This record gives sequence, C-alpha cells and structure tokens, in this order.
Amino acid sequence: MVQKKFIRRILREKVMQILYAYELNNENLETTKNGILSNVDQPEDREFAEQLLHCVVFHQKEIDEEIKKRVSNWEIERIAMIDRILMRMGMCELAYLPDIPPKVSINEAIEIAKNFSTASSGKFINGILDGFLNDLKKNGKLNKTGRGLIEETPAKLQSHK
Repeated sequence: MVQKKFIRRILREKVMQILYAYELNNENLETTKNGILSNVDQPEDREFAEQLLHCVVFHQKEIDEEIKKRVSNWEIERIAMIDRILMRMGMCELAYLPDIPPKVSINEAIEIAKNFSTASSGKFINGILDGFLNDLKKNGKLNKTGRGLIEETPAKLQSHK
C-alpha cells in the first residue's frame, strides 16, 4: 500500500507537468501526455493518470469558477500556475473521483505544492480545497464510496449503537 501511495504521488506530479506544459505552450495534449507518461508501465497507473488529466481538462471552466468564488478580489490569472493546476487537480479528485478519500486529495495537493511551488502555496491550496470540500458536503454533492471514503458524522455513529 505504501508503494501505491508513492506511485500515485509520482503520477499526480506527472499529470501536473502535462497540464503545466499544455497551459504554457498550448501544445497537443495527447503528444505531451504520451511523452510524460511514456515510462508508466502499469495499466492501472496509466488509467489513473489519464482519468485525472482528462477530468481536469474537461471540467476546467467550472472548476476555475469555483476557484474564483474563493479568491475574492484576486484574478485567477494572478495565482501561480502550479497552484492553479494543483487546485484544479484536487477539486477534480474531490468532486469527480469517488474512490479517493478527500483527505488524500487535499494532502497530495499540499505535498506536491511544497516541492514545486512557493512556501505559502500549501496553506493557500489547503484553504481553497477545504472550502470546496465543505461546500460539496453542505450541498450534498460529495460523491465518495467505499470504506474509509465517507466521513461518519456523530449522528451516524450514534445510530450504529
């Protein structure tokens, strides 16, 4: 399991690199993806990376709107590109990938930001993703399934007694 966790981090970093190159140069997404993922041999690893990549690209406009709601008086273009990409990735995982626990999605974005962005990026990204997660919960839109993916509330715990 530890190895899977490590592999997923590497895959997320590769997805971030693909999205960065795509946004910076607006080059062919498939060519960039195939180049950066060329050494990903396991089908399930490649599937995870491609699923996350395509989720971000497909939902980018609506996710950017969610980011804009949370950065009042700040233009999204002024947010560091790496931070923007990591927030998009984290929001995609939270909203559209039901098999990844919310805490994992947020922690991975923070950890990757520590390695690739500014000293304050982790706190900034954490605040944005945490607010987004709270809104998903509040609006009943958090779609997580499986053991360990759903946070039990005290009321639910009481009813199990």
